[in-house]
Amino acid sequence: MRSQRSRAAFEPISPDVDIAALVDSTPNFEYAHRIDCHSIDDLGLEKFEKMVLGLVILGGKPLVIGGFNERLNGSIFSAKWLRSRYSKKTEIARNLVTKTDLPLTIGHYLDNMPMLTSQWNAYNYRDPDRQRLYLKDIDCPTEWHRTLRQIIPPTLFYLNKSPEPFQGPGSCTVPSSQTMTPSGVPVAPAGDLMSCLPVDMRAQNLMCYIGHEGTYTPAHQEMCASLGQNIMVEASDGRMENGKPTKPGSSVWFMTESKDRDVVAEYWMSVLGHDIDIEDHFAQINAWKSAPFTTYIVEQRVGDFILVPPLAAHQVWNRGTRTIKVAWNRTTVQTLKLALNEALPHARMVCRDEQYKNKAIVFYSLQHYSGLLSQIDQSQMSSRKVQQLLKDFEQLFNLYTQILLSESFVLDAPAEKDVEYIEFDSNITCSYCRGNIFNRFLTCPWCAGDDGENAYDICMECYVQGRSCACISKLKWAEQFHWDDLTGKHEDWRHLLMRLTGSSEEAYPCLPAKRAQLGKKTLAEICQEQLRERPWVDITKPVVEKVVEIPSDSDDVTPARKRRKTRPSDNDGKIGRCHVCKYADPSWKLASCSNCRLKYCYGTLFRAFNIKPQDVLELYHWICPKCQKFCSCAKCRRDPSMTPYEPTSTHLGHDTKKIADPRSVESLVDQRHSNARWLKKAGDDEINRLRKHQREADEKRSQALIEHSIQLEELPQMPQTPENYFFLQEMAGRGLAEDHDIPVDPALQSFDEFFSTPQTSLS
Repeated sequence: MRSQRSRAAFEPISPDVDIAALVDSTPNFEYAHRIDCHSIDDLGLEKFEKMVLGLVILGGKPLVIGGFNERLNGSIFSAKWLRSRYSKKTEIARNLVTKTDLPLTIGHYLDNMPMLTSQWNAYNYRDPDRQRLYLKDIDCPTEWHRTLRQIIPPTLFYLNKSPEPFQGPGSCTVPSSQTMTPSGVPVAPAGDLMSCLPVDMRAQNLMCYIGHEGTYTPAHQEMCASLGQNIMVEASDGRMENGKPTKPGSSVWFMTESKDRDVVAEYWMSVLGHDIDIEDHFAQINAWKSAPFTTYIVEQRVGDFILVPPLAAHQVWNRGTRTIKVAWNRTTVQTLKLALNEALPHARMVCRDEQYKNKAIVFYSLQHYSGLLSQIDQSQMSSRKVQQLLKDFEQLFNLYTQILLSESFVLDAPAEKDVEYIEFDSNITCSYCRGNIFNRFLTCPWCAGDDGENAYDICMECYVQGRSCACISKLKWAEQFHWDDLTGKHEDWRHLLMRLTGSSEEAYPCLPAKRAQLGKKTLAEICQEQLRERPWVDITKPVVEKVVEIPSDSDDVTPARKRRKTRPSDNDGKIGRCHVCKYADPSWKLASCSNCRLKYCYGTLFRAFNIKPQDVLELYHWICPKCQKFCSCAKCRRDPSMTPYEPTSTHLGHDTKKIADPRSVESLVDQRHSNARWLKKAGDDEINRLRKHQREADEKRSQALIEHSIQLEELPQMPQTPENYFFLQEMAGRGLAEDHDIPVDPALQSFDEFFSTPQTSLS
């Protein structure tokens, strides 16, 4: 079962909080580094780009660039303009209290923001029943997009592919002459590698956020380790608007550094009881105060442009009557590496869908860069932009090599037969983790149905982890590129690198040579092996559970007790027992030591030793924890030569089956279970002491929560009405008698008519 540990509750921020006093009085709070946009003119655009690379992308610290309010056209970036142009446009507001969506027109929302703000004061800001409606993730107006493109340095802007003329800070320092290809295309790295994808494959992430006092964004990291950009373009200033008083608008940011991402994640799980990858918790100020890492504070006002580092957790609290922000994400070579190696594996664990198609970005960016570099002559090689482009091209090539190696089939074996070819359109996703699939994957012919419309596709990463449909085996291979085309591209780009850098074969080995140097099985090779090892389950013939009659232990004359007992079939193969948990399992569910032949189940390896199934299956010879002298089972802890392993991180447990395709199963590791029982002190050598030490750890944690005044949320009560009752009532305008509730939007009168008119049943 999922861990039942108590969790830190949502604690709102008072409207009267003094941010300056808060930062001054808290040792681990600091203001984020801030510069004025005018300093970019003095610094020069080239040095500014180097500073962003060093401080934000590589250094992992947030940066605030102020002063853009002087360059924003107030006649366009205003609530009045937005109301005049988009008043009747319907968007989806998020009710942060009920966790439901509410359709509202922009004009209606803007008109009622003073009322939504005036409901809060220093005495009632903790009231859990008052509305917090956040108009988030809405499309950015085209006019704003065009204007921002003119004032934001191009390398920081949305979908930037090449240098563009602009009129913002640093524009006067752009060299008059640039390195160009013979066809007249500027030679420079793209500011956002998403721009290298075909237009229909790009994720549209230029969004607007309009919020009032008390709305917020929970703590999170930017998706796929991308870079976040956020500029406040308008806010209320405290003057009367349409006869209504307003309060000055601003947004308070709590930000961390990229380097602290592991300790932030562990603090979130072990102390606060939440998972940072789920993005469902806004941390209390007291939680940030007691955190073992530095927290950077920003009070964002109009014209403040915030750069968010990759994998740096942050949360935002809106203050005042109105704040309007425009935000977008950028993908660079550095963030792609973080995405493939860190962000995507974490997202895959909790089944968070991948929207940025990172492997495809690597492929199409290489195509774009190779097209530029192939036209460069030797006289242009000394250009800084060309050298930067070449360096990025080399890093992309290394990532591409990593991707192809993971998809390489076993060497010296017959080629896979009946591999289905599906032309790449970037739309195939894993049925379990919802990650985007670049090329090779497994698909189940038994689950697709007669018409093949209900395909079950599983990525190789999930299959290795034991995730699949209920059939488990006999899945078929599919690919979206011809393998010879992918390897041919790799060879072409390898030769281009050798020509431009003057390097030899040793510096850039061919793909077969890299495969020989790998020293372990590839992801595709593990899948091939597991398809042979794992049994096929005929889903048309479900396992029949035999009901066994067991006589009652009581002398009373009562019906015989019954229990369900499933007997392993002959197809289950050899049965073994886990060295630690002692449960009997089929051999394909157990990792067998190449040295002593002891067996460990993958659930125990994952929770007790932080060893994932792939960590075992990719090795040609796996040595178990006992042979490596760090086994932490009861018997081995009594061995004086043993150093019991301590888990390095907390796993809360996630019921991923609620998110994955309903046909899915987990065969090797049940992710619903936490590793709470393995989080203990070193040296505990008695199995009956595990519970005691877990209680001690819980008591220490509870004491820490009390000392730092971190409140815990109450257990949710069972609803007395249907789950969507209040959502329907809110849309219909019923049950909103209190003054602080937002009135029904007149433009949504059709919803009111729908709910007030008896609906005829469909028969």
